[in-house]
Amino acid sequence: MKKHLMEILACPLCKGSLDLAVDEEREEEVVTGSLYCQKCDERYPIVDTIPNLLPPELRG
Repeated sequence: MKKHLMEILACPLCKGSLDLAVDEEREEEVVTGSLYCQKCDERYPIVDTIPNLLPPELRG
């Protein structure tokens, strides 16, 4: 996930802002990590540069 996407991403549940936690980064791109919504107390994983912003019940 490109870091500049943080400007447009929002929590899919409440539309609140998301905090980025980076576990692995490569050339300005987040490879693994997570996005966290403080309002919902929900965390969305980033795996292989792709953020999974599906609501928790739909992640499977």
